[in-house]
Amino acid sequence: MKYDKSRFNCPVEATLFLIGGKYKPLILWHLIAKPLHYMELQRLIPKATPKMLSQQLRDLEECGMIHREVIPEKPPRTLYSLIVFGRSIIPVLDAMCNWGAGFLESLDLTPACNSKK
Repeated sequence: MKYDKSRFNCPVEATLFLIGGKYKPLILWHLIAKPLHYMELQRLIPKATPKMLSQQLRDLEECGMIHREVIPEKPPRTLYSLIVFGRSIIPVLDAMCNWGAGFLESLDLTPACNSKK
């Protein structure tokens, strides 16, 4: 994917362009531990409609963060995994997780998910 240099006014804007979206950070978070099939992602992110999940996955594939592999079975299955560029976002996701855990703790709430590491 080519990017126009004038598209971004600051680095945060560039980051949000790549991982902004309702479910992109969650998709990336779940892919840290291991590659996942589409249906596994759908179960892990139940609030995402199939159309929205597919669109977010396409966006992440197009910007070079994830790899999509179609497994020729009956019925065909699709496997998603982080590639090198996608793995470079892990420290950002870890920071988001830690910040969010602190926020939830301040509200006396227990996080629903734990760190992948």
